[in-house]
Amino acid sequence: MNQAAVLDVREFINARKMSAFQWGLVVLCFLIVAVDGMDVAIMGFVAPSILGEWHISRPAFGVVMGAAPIGLAVGALLAGSSADWFGRRKVLLASVLGFGVATLATAHATTPQGMAALRFITGLALGAAMPNTTTLISEYIPERIRSSVIATMFTGFNLGSAAIGFAAAWLTPRFGWQSVLTFGGLMPLILLPFMFFLLPESARYLVGKGAPAERVRPLLSRVCQVKLDSYQVFVSQEAPVSAKQPLGVLFSQGYALKTFSLWLTYFMGLLVIYLTTSWLPTMMKDAGISIDRASTLTAMFQLGGTVGAIVVGFAMDRIKPSRVISASYLLGGVALVVLGGSGLNSAWIVLAILATGFCLSGAQTGLNAYAPGCYPTMARATGVSWMLGVGRLGSILGSSIGGVLLSLGWGFEAIFLALALPAVIAAASILGGSRQARTQA
Repeated sequence: MNQAAVLDVREFINARKMSAFQWGLVVLCFLIVAVDGMDVAIMGFVAPSILGEWHISRPAFGVVMGAAPIGLAVGALLAGSSADWFGRRKVLLASVLGFGVATLATAHATTPQGMAALRFITGLALGAAMPNTTTLISEYIPERIRSSVIATMFTGFNLGSAAIGFAAAWLTPRFGWQSVLTFGGLMPLILLPFMFFLLPESARYLVGKGAPAERVRPLLSRVCQVKLDSYQVFVSQEAPVSAKQPLGVLFSQGYALKTFSLWLTYFMGLLVIYLTTSWLPTMMKDAGISIDRASTLTAMFQLGGTVGAIVVGFAMDRIKPSRVISASYLLGGVALVVLGGSGLNSAWIVLAILATGFCLSGAQTGLNAYAPGCYPTMARATGVSWMLGVGRLGSILGSSIGGVLLSLGWGFEAIFLALALPAVIAAASILGGSRQARTQA
């Protein structure tokens, strides 16, 4: 066969500059991640108002706060990994539709039990969004700039979380907590038609599934904005793997240690982040700070994470990624000690929250950019989604135990000083996993 008629998709994407369509895809995925961030963080901003209106205890409401993270874990493990079987595009469309409708329905909940059930359903849909957005983008971005582009794209999560905080600060006093949930549910549904017409399937996924050239050629031509009529065969060369099924790859030789390292790192990072963002507004309200100011201060955490993600991603394209992520988690632990020691009434509270978000959310976003390159195409969505799914146990723990710790008399200072420990564990874990250096782009 004429070798000129064969095109390696991976090498082709790596050798070219980003097309306008590829940059547009980054923007679209940025918006998907932003509405994901809105609906993940939304309960932390409406919780103080619901607690007051429904007259329930914080531990009782912890069931509601923990329902979405449980759904996220299950959704990531099941729906997220299904993209290696059914495709990235289909799963992403179903995910955004699902969490938009479920969040709208949550605005009409009248009991903690009903709200918990709806938040669980929301979490199921949310769980598929992030791993497949990451996977799809990683398969269309040149490797030389992949970390910085993905990390920048994932600032959408922080900005979405911050935006819902500012929206809550404005909407809640005027229209009640239900209006915040309505706003959070409408945003993904408005985005859905744009996704339907503009979101492509992954060319590397199609090649791996043995799709005919007639299907791959027009898709890759559209994305890269170049004619490929002369190519009759499309391939994507990668190192062979011993496992036959996507899940088996995660525990096969060359991948197992990295898999467990990613799980532990993500678990510890989410434990810290979710306890902070879920309960910080309530802790501030207990300290006499108004709800709107508490929401605004908590949003500073996400804004700090936005800048941190860009800096971490930029550094990852130039320095060994695992070292950059580890250093960011370690500095996040230091920032937590400073935050806990300064107290809520400190003049430095805004700066301390910004620094904590910069380091911890920056590291967490960097981990999202790092994980896709750890696995081959046939198991990439599974590897990323299982990291997110297993790691979500940390978010479940963080969301649920905040109310318990507060009811046991733990104060703001004690909670944040204790949170420095899981940040340090995350820093050590990602370095340990980097010893198994087999990486697939």
